[in-house]
Amino acid sequence: TSESTVRRDLNTLHKEGLLKKVHGGATSLKDIKINTLDENVEYKQSLNMDEKLSIAKEAAALIEANDLIYLDAGTTTELMIDFIKDSNAVFVTNGIVHAKKLIQKKYKTYILGGEVKLTTEAIVGVEAVNSLRKYNFTKSFIGVNGVDIERGFTTPDMREAMVKKEAINRSKKNYMLCDSSKFDEVSSITFAEINEGKIITNYLTDSRYRQHTEIMEVDKE
Repeated sequence: TSESTVRRDLNTLHKEGLLKKVHGGATSLKDIKINTLDENVEYKQSLNMDEKLSIAKEAAALIEANDLIYLDAGTTTELMIDFIKDSNAVFVTNGIVHAKKLIQKKYKTYILGGEVKLTTEAIVGVEAVNSLRKYNFTKSFIGVNGVDIERGFTTPDMREAMVKKEAINRSKKNYMLCDSSKFDEVSSITFAEINEGKIITNYLTDSRYRQHTEIMEVDKE
C-alpha cells in the first residue's frame, strides 16, 4: 500500500478514537503513558510558539470591560497579555512574570500569596488556594499539560493542580488553553473534568472531544 493511503487511514482511525496517531505511526489507546515530568519555563517557551500565539490572541479577545480575570501561570497565558486591549478589566494571577507584565501595561493586578515554584515561575500550594477563596471571577484562563476524554485536564504537580482547581471552582466561565499537541496526553494529577471548561486550541484532530465539551478552534483547516 502507498504511504499516503496509510497516513489517510491512520488519520481516520485516530478521528474515530480507535488509536492514537503519533509522529511516525500510531499507538494503542490502551498504552496510556502518564507524564510525571514538569518541564521548566524556558523549555516550554520553545515549543509550538506559533500555535500558542494564535491561541493567546483569541483568548485575549474574550476579555471585556469590568471583567475580573484569573490568569493562570503558563507560557500561553503569558502570551495573552500582549494582546489584551481592555484596561478596565482587573486581573488576579499566580504567575510572577504575568504580574510584572500586567502592571507594566498599567492593568490593575493582584498576585496570590504562597510558595514560589522556580520551574514554572508560579505561586502554588495551600496558601495560594486560600488566597483565591476571596474572589469570584467572571472568567478564568487556565494552562494545561494534557487533556484526555477519560482523565480530563491534567498537570504533573499536585501544588499547581490545587490552585487551578480552586480558580476553576470560583469562576463563572473557564477557558482551557490547549494547543493540539496536548490532546490525548495525561499528566499525573487531574485538576478538572473534560466538561468543566471550554477548550481554546489551534486545531482539533479528534472530533470525539466535541461530544464532551465546547471547542474553539483558532486555525481550522
